[in-house]
Amino acid sequence: MNSCLNPSNQIELTVQDKGDRIDLWLSQNLDQISRSHLQKLIEQGNIYLNNQVCLNKKTKVNLGDRLQVFLPPPEPLELQPEPIPLDILYEDDSLIIINKSAGLVVHPAPGHTSGTLVHGLLYHCPNLVGIGGVQRPGIVHRLDKDTTGAIVVAKTDYAHQHLQAQLKAKTARREYLGVVYGVPRHKDTHQGTINVPIGRHRGDRKKMAVVPVENGGREAITHWQIVERLGNYTLVEFRLETGRTHQIRVHSSYIGHPIVGDPLYSSGGSVGVNLSGQALHAYRLILEHPVTGNTIEAIAPLPAEFTKLLTLLRQKLS
Repeated sequence: MNSCLNPSNQIELTVQDKGDRIDLWLSQNLDQISRSHLQKLIEQGNIYLNNQVCLNKKTKVNLGDRLQVFLPPPEPLELQPEPIPLDILYEDDSLIIINKSAGLVVHPAPGHTSGTLVHGLLYHCPNLVGIGGVQRPGIVHRLDKDTTGAIVVAKTDYAHQHLQAQLKAKTARREYLGVVYGVPRHKDTHQGTINVPIGRHRGDRKKMAVVPVENGGREAITHWQIVERLGNYTLVEFRLETGRTHQIRVHSSYIGHPIVGDPLYSSGGSVGVNLSGQALHAYRLILEHPVTGNTIEAIAPLPAEFTKLLTLLRQKLS
């Protein structure tokens, strides 16, 4: 696939692989736009196939087809800034990196119309309006509600596109620490890679699952390495190569070692600590500054609950 984004918010692509439904093919090749959003763009006549408007999301694309995606200008932002405390790890005129706390939703969604990270960011950075989308201004990637740690937010359109391109090109590094049940093994080594596609769970819309690509699953790659054995538990470092929803949680469960405290993908019992959610923390974020080209490394300290859990598990070993 070849693609480019010009200043008029038009994305041009050429199909260079096996064809599929137009909405599915676009969602697999445009990580920054959700499939549901693409379907709305099709309905609104904003997607052209070989210079002809395409209004049917089930239309098949073929090798060599040319696609144009027109992104309407952002609608007026109706979100109200809120003075939510932010733990800032790094900030300049181009971006800000936050250490997100457990329970904080990243952007507005049904059931979460206020009190999100976006509301707090709009209070701290009023100029975020319209950058990258109305409901997600400045958001480059996301963390689950109860996953803590480093998350980067763009302050300019250029920074937003540059940072998203780094994630897509896999040059930005996102590293997590998680406590899992049991001890992961891979050919008697202390590290491995999980490479199975992830898609929406067919029976529960709140969950993701391992889903074959032919059924809508998208490539998902997670690298893991054991940091510390903790009896019947293990502290594991995870590095994301892709960024699917719930990726680490789904992959950990898939290999039989779910994240401790995960309400969706783990059926494990109590560990003696009252956790707010899963014991998963985005502790390190490494990226290239969009303007200076310098490497930025942000380290997010472990939250108190995570530290307490590690202390308790270590004490049980002594």
